[in-house]
Amino acid sequence: MSILDKINAVGDIKKVDPSDYKELAKEIRNFLVNNVSITGGHLASNLGVVELTMALHLFLDLPKDKLIFDVGHQSYTHKILTGRKDRFETLRSFGGLSGFPKTSESDCDAFNTGHSSTSISVADGMVKARDLLGEDYRVVALIGDGALCGGMAYEALNNAGRFKSNMIIVLNDNRMSISENVGGLAAYLGKLRTNAKYTSVKSSLEKGLSSIPVFGNDIVEKIRNSKNSVKSLFVKGMIFENMGITYIGPIDGHNIPLMLEAFEAAGKSKNPVLVHVVTKKGKGYRPAEVNPRLFHGVDPFIKKTGRAKSKKGQYKTYTDIFADAVIEEAKTNDNIVAVCAAMSDGTGLNRFRDYYPGRFFDVGISEEHAVTFAAGMAKSGLRPVVAIYSTFLQRSYDQILHDVALNKLPVVFAVDRAGIVGRDGDTHQGIFDLSFLSSIPGLTVMAPKNGVELKRFLEFAFRYDGPVAIRYPRHKATEKLEEFDDPVVYGKSEIIRPIGGINVFAVGRMVKVMDEVLKRIEETEGVKAGLINARFINPIDKETVLNTAGQSTHIITCEENVKRGGYGEAVSLTLLENGYKGRFLDLSLPDEFLPHGSPNDVRDSIGFDPDSLYEKVKEFISM
Repeated sequence: MSILDKINAVGDIKKVDPSDYKELAKEIRNFLVNNVSITGGHLASNLGVVELTMALHLFLDLPKDKLIFDVGHQSYTHKILTGRKDRFETLRSFGGLSGFPKTSESDCDAFNTGHSSTSISVADGMVKARDLLGEDYRVVALIGDGALCGGMAYEALNNAGRFKSNMIIVLNDNRMSISENVGGLAAYLGKLRTNAKYTSVKSSLEKGLSSIPVFGNDIVEKIRNSKNSVKSLFVKGMIFENMGITYIGPIDGHNIPLMLEAFEAAGKSKNPVLVHVVTKKGKGYRPAEVNPRLFHGVDPFIKKTGRAKSKKGQYKTYTDIFADAVIEEAKTNDNIVAVCAAMSDGTGLNRFRDYYPGRFFDVGISEEHAVTFAAGMAKSGLRPVVAIYSTFLQRSYDQILHDVALNKLPVVFAVDRAGIVGRDGDTHQGIFDLSFLSSIPGLTVMAPKNGVELKRFLEFAFRYDGPVAIRYPRHKATEKLEEFDDPVVYGKSEIIRPIGGINVFAVGRMVKVMDEVLKRIEETEGVKAGLINARFINPIDKETVLNTAGQSTHIITCEENVKRGGYGEAVSLTLLENGYKGRFLDLSLPDEFLPHGSPNDVRDSIGFDPDSLYEKVKEFISM
């Protein structure tokens, strides 16, 4: 029996002999590689925190104590140590184990997370609640150096420094978020990380002073408590301690005894403590060590080589087409610049960076800053494009509204991963963007039906004197309906099938889906229906909507976005205000958080697959 075989419930790790910790860590890494090679998932980050997670589980009394993961994609070892090992074959599949902390899975998951830079704020709140309610438990926030770049983390640190109560912030420093970290904080942590001279001198000095009879320990205590301590001689800035947070580190994040010693010391403090641990992303699996960025999030792969099991076909994704189009536009317009938030590979802007390194800006995990940074450039004469996933763009709503739209600035927002994205689950579905973006006055919102139209929309956006958001899905760009390529006219939709008594307005990827549904309706029911490619979601094409209404007995809208605030709601309001007497059907997503699973499994579960849509349309037109 392996050591890992003995880990079947929370607390079982505490029964493991310390001499077996290294072997257990090795077995956990093998388990992770074996399983993720089959299911896909976040690998490199999880390989890097095996010993760190083990040390936290040895230190804490879960679930009484609270461990809050920032983002949470690095929680796989935590799941293994809390009795979920046998469910790993279902990782990220519909109805299976989530790739992120889920309170519904285990009471050892203290908080549902998925986005960055939230853990310290949550910990602040839990500490305050604990103290006000007179309870007694430890609160630990585990945050990476990439997430620490987010503004919310600074706000929480600033607040934590006021507490006169114990909380522990563990800074997992692997020098990366998804891509390599950028900015001043990354440089600061680099100085701390490499400052072995400081660590050795401090230890020697304290040891020597402690040996002085009578006064030695007092001197050491005064040094530790002094703002002008020995540390200040070697480390400039003292950013954490100057905020009122005791700093311990940097220490080896793969040395369990050393981390336990640090956690025990931190746990005795009456103030917030930050323990800075240094880990290696991808540790223990050579392909992930060599290319941690590639193995941050992976599809199923061949364990021996690290190569993907399924090769990408000879096709382009919407992300590819976006990247090509922006590069092409930049060749003739020197004012075009590109901005992303730690997602250069995922958004395709890594290719723009290779062509125009001086015009590319990765601001780290700082979506709010990315938007206002772009606003400043646009106000000063540049034409920025900001590429951010739909789920993360939510974080910058105020900046889009206040800093871009209110100022009527020509910023282009490339909203990648729109719609149902699947396996990362409820925290990552891109199903709200049409609603929150369409609520902003002056922000033009568009959705292309295929790859060619995405290129046309970008050409339009870079010439339009105002902010434009273009949303598109993650995967292969369809080549269907390329014969329909009307010039892009502001606020105008495009007729795909002739308008008749029954008409469908579809948004983005749903144009192709509804075209196939209507072909099937015509074949099985002998009924022809019109199909309109919405193109513009804000503003909607009221003229075409009302012209269509005058000929219609039935109108249908279809979009992969929640119902509330979506395109269908805007069309229905227009029809209502103008006295439409026919029937109306809004085919959109339910106003709820959607679970993880493959996109098709998720669509099947909510009746948004092609067969279900066909049945809904068939029933509706028979009324």
